[in-house]
Amino acid sequence: MSTRTNRWAATRRLRTLLHGDGGMSTAEYAVGTVAAVAFASLLYSVVTGDSVKDALAGLIARGLEGGGV
Repeated sequence: MSTRTNRWAATRRLRTLLHGDGGMSTAEYAVGTVAAVAFASLLYSVVTGDSVKDALAGLIARGLEGGGV
């Protein structure tokens, strides 16, 4: 191969790497956003539940009492 052919092949490879379809499309962003919101709402409902509040209150009370069992 000549130098010119090698340069042309390298240019095409670089162009493919730079302009390839490697990113997410708008639909993929939308699905990802919906999944993140669903996970956040699930996590919020777990953290604000009574059992977690009671466990955290007990932990804080034990800490304030000196850490005894």
